[in-house]
Amino acid sequence: MASPTIHRSPVTSTSSPLQRLSTFKDRTTTATSATATPPSSATPTNTPFSSSSPLDSFTSDPIFSAFLSQDFDSARFSSLALSSGSAAARAEKLQEGIRLLEKQLRSEVLSRYHDLLSQLSSIREADSALSGIRSAVSTLQSTVRRVRSEIAEPHRQICAKTLQLSNLHHTSELLQSTIRVLRLSKKLRDVMASGESDPEKLDLAKAAQLHCEILSLCKENELAGIAVVDEELTWVFEAGQKLRSEGTRVLERGLEGLNQAEVGAGLQVFYNLGELRSAVDGLINKYKSRGVKSVSVALDMKAISASSGGGFGPGGIQRSGTPQIGGGGKAKEALWQRMSTCMDQLHSIVVAVWHLQRVLSKKRDPFTHVLLLDEVMQEGDPMLTDRVWEALVKSFASQMKSTFTASSFVKEIFTVGYPKLYSMIENLLERISHDTDVKGVVSAISSEGKDQMIMAIEIFQTAFLTLCLSHLSDLVNTVFPVSSRGSVPSKEHISRIISRIQEEIEAVQPNGRLILLVLREINKVLLLLAERAEYQISAGPEARQIMGPATPAQLKNFALCQHLQEIHMRISSMITGLPTIASDVLSPSLGTIYGVACDSVTSLFQAMLDRLESCILQIHEQNFGVLGMDAAMDNNASPYMEELQKCILHFRSEFLLRLLPSSSNAASTRTENICTRLARSMASRVLIFFIRHASLVRPLSESGKLRMARDMAELELAVGQNLFPVEQLGAPYRALRAFRPVIFLETSQLGASPLLQDLPPSIVLHHLYSRAPEELQSPMQRNKLTPTQYSLWLDSQGEDQIWKGIKATLDDYAATVRARGDKEFSPIYPLMMRFGSSLSERNVSQ
Repeated sequence: MASPTIHRSPVTSTSSPLQRLSTFKDRTTTATSATATPPSSATPTNTPFSSSSPLDSFTSDPIFSAFLSQDFDSARFSSLALSSGSAAARAEKLQEGIRLLEKQLRSEVLSRYHDLLSQLSSIREADSALSGIRSAVSTLQSTVRRVRSEIAEPHRQICAKTLQLSNLHHTSELLQSTIRVLRLSKKLRDVMASGESDPEKLDLAKAAQLHCEILSLCKENELAGIAVVDEELTWVFEAGQKLRSEGTRVLERGLEGLNQAEVGAGLQVFYNLGELRSAVDGLINKYKSRGVKSVSVALDMKAISASSGGGFGPGGIQRSGTPQIGGGGKAKEALWQRMSTCMDQLHSIVVAVWHLQRVLSKKRDPFTHVLLLDEVMQEGDPMLTDRVWEALVKSFASQMKSTFTASSFVKEIFTVGYPKLYSMIENLLERISHDTDVKGVVSAISSEGKDQMIMAIEIFQTAFLTLCLSHLSDLVNTVFPVSSRGSVPSKEHISRIISRIQEEIEAVQPNGRLILLVLREINKVLLLLAERAEYQISAGPEARQIMGPATPAQLKNFALCQHLQEIHMRISSMITGLPTIASDVLSPSLGTIYGVACDSVTSLFQAMLDRLESCILQIHEQNFGVLGMDAAMDNNASPYMEELQKCILHFRSEFLLRLLPSSSNAASTRTENICTRLARSMASRVLIFFIRHASLVRPLSESGKLRMARDMAELELAVGQNLFPVEQLGAPYRALRAFRPVIFLETSQLGASPLLQDLPPSIVLHHLYSRAPEELQSPMQRNKLTPTQYSLWLDSQGEDQIWKGIKATLDDYAATVRARGDKEFSPIYPLMMRFGSSLSERNVSQ
């Protein structure tokens, strides 16, 4: 019998009796309050004893405190008491502690009398309630037994009927499914029978749909094992094989003819069969295998040798991949023919797969509206064309690499004929791109895919470029041997180099990418040619002499210049019709060749120019300030001009005639010859140099002006007839023609004369010094420079800096006049200031 819950003090269950007693306290006040509290609600409150409790001494006592420890061991305590020699004393003390505890316990019971009575009353009430509960439970159990006996049989009958009903339902469903299968099978038989007489009338899509529904019903309802169904399934499986065969035939026929309707019909058959993905995967694998086989057959040298009529050589031994002696030409033709056939097959394969992919991306099932491509591919899968193209490129690259290392015959054909091989690949890529270029449809091959195919034959490209560089380099080394510096190549040698370069360019000209690669190799060869030609150039004193006839060293330099110029002109004309980037590739080497050609004769022209300038500088040794009619009537040229004419005539007869092209050659080339350009530059410099120093002549009398005008006429005639037509020189010639009448103008007329527009400002300002008083010194006089030194300074300065030097002399003149106390300046001073100020303003505006 369960007892009521007894409220206990919250003490630890593992505490010793002494510990529990030490937590008690006197309950006199609590007991008093408890008497007024109902027994059911009385709850004792535990508080510590007061400090006067006898039990407090237990915690400080060395013997009793051991009993308060959590790990108290009675055996160990007894052993210590016996070993101490005072066991009797300790026993007496323990008896005393026991009496003290009993006394305290009695006191506690008395103090808690009312609480104990209330607890006893609660136990009695609980015992009574428990008795009532036991009686109620017994009654409930008897009721449950009676109910169980009454419903057991009905429950059993319900379970049996439920099972029977379930079986009936299942049987009914099986019968319905069987009937539906038989009906669908009959429909399938009717559809298949309609195509027996005429296969074109067979509705493959409908038959495939019926076939799929029959198999789905049998699988979902587990109809296997039913005799009538099994009999039908045997025929259904046979019909399915026929449908797959017909569907494959229609699909492949549509892909071969690129007929979207037939491809769509074939795909619909496999979609209705529920086998679209496996059918497409099988078709893709079939195309892959066909392409790989096509590449292997194209490069099978044994088959090529056999088809070209080649057999085994003497003794029946022949190295693999090498045709019989005498059969190389036929084997070569057979190899190219097989490569052409391979390209056609690869084209048809890729276009067919692209056509399949195109139809899949457009066609939807008419009932479910599902896109067929979504049934074939999942997100992240590569496109069908990418899968096929990757396999073809991988196989092609592998075969090319294997052929390069295993067959020297094929390696030689593909290396020498690499432009043809490259054209085949490029033509294949162009055909595929053209045939699959449909708006709104992804092309069959991406740019990365095209690059992969080009990379597959890169091994032959490298060999071809190496062979091209080797042939051209050997030719250059033959024409310009390193061991012989004094030899000069003939025109035939140069023509051979140019012709070979032209052959290399023409061989690859239709291919934009390949021609750039070949031009890079030609660029290397031209740089080598320029280096060898530069090594042949003579640069000693013999190459720069201009006083005597042309030396052998000069003649050699002339020949090198003409040869290099011929190479530059011919190759420049070759690349005229090519894209701009082709010119950019060859521009470094052509520029180098042109520079070497110039270097071979530039020193000669510079030496001649220095000689002519030294002749012109003698103008300052002449006296142009002489007065009188005798000087004015003298029609002879000045001595320095006569010497200048002799030098120009000698230079033309000994040098220019050997360097300048004939009039017919110049008209045909339509480009300026190097020596013509140098002669034109020399003629322009001579005219400008003469005008500069003629303007520095001071004093200049009227008769001196006439003499200077005659010198200018003689100079114009000498330069025009022997160096370059002066009419074609432009500004230098106009300056010479303008300076001649300027010197005869009155000072008052100079400011408004239109002739000044054709003269450099420094020339006009320097000429005005000849009209100024002696105290207005020129910059050359002011700085005490020689004509040569002042001319070099003028070459290094611009017009604005020259004006600053002139203005300094004008400022000095003005200061001198003011210091002297004069009130008027020479008329030249304001004219020069006004002319120089306009020059400064024009420079600022620019």
